[in-house]
Amino acid sequence: MRLKDKVAVITGGGGGIGAEAAKKIAKEGAKVVVADINEGDINRVVEEIKGSGGEAFGIVVDVVDKEQVDKMIKGTLEKYCKLDIMVNNAGITADSKLVNMTEEQWDKVVDVNLKGVYNCGQAAAKVMTEQGSGVILNASSVVGIYGNFGQTNYAATKWGVIGMTKSWAKELGSKGIRVNAVAPGFIMTPMTEKMPEKILDMMRKKSPIKQLGYPEDIANAYVFLASDEAKFITGTVLSVDGGVVL
Repeated sequence: MRLKDKVAVITGGGGGIGAEAAKKIAKEGAKVVVADINEGDINRVVEEIKGSGGEAFGIVVDVVDKEQVDKMIKGTLEKYCKLDIMVNNAGITADSKLVNMTEEQWDKVVDVNLKGVYNCGQAAAKVMTEQGSGVILNASSVVGIYGNFGQTNYAATKWGVIGMTKSWAKELGSKGIRVNAVAPGFIMTPMTEKMPEKILDMMRKKSPIKQLGYPEDIANAYVFLASDEAKFITGTVLSVDGGVVL
């Protein structure tokens, strides 16, 4: 087990990539805190982890609310006395072309995808600095690197996440903390599964290997970067995209 006895918090852990990451990290031996805004989703993932012999508990949190984030970290420390891995996976979309995008769409995505990552990263960094060790993993996107039609807000936030990742890596490295980002490509989640088949085929054709990714592909990247196998990797952005951006 690559993460035996580690303690990991996964935001957005109630569904999609976050849920798969929580289950995979637990399978690798970590004690997992499943954090999400939806209590029902949290309970489902926690039960799946426990049913597979893992250890987990859930915390309802809105990552935009700093007080709730601080409470999440406090609850983790009260339960497990440490925090080894912080996975900032929570994120949303609210797509629209630039000329049609509303201020509400912009603010909502920026709040969750940027401020949420900042809140959780800052809270985790304070604990990890005292410990002298830790790993922070941030969810970016290939959209944050290359942009995408109709996703001005999302692209801006995911590029911002990369900037935070590199800045934190420089600031926190001397404290024993590694910081990296994962940039998923086209991933089959409950949201993408609802797309028309012709759109999915178009997405597949953009990849040299003619495939879409799955949540487990991103979860595997999180596990690797959180483990000692990646002990000499910090400040990087790992694209997990089937070569779609080549």
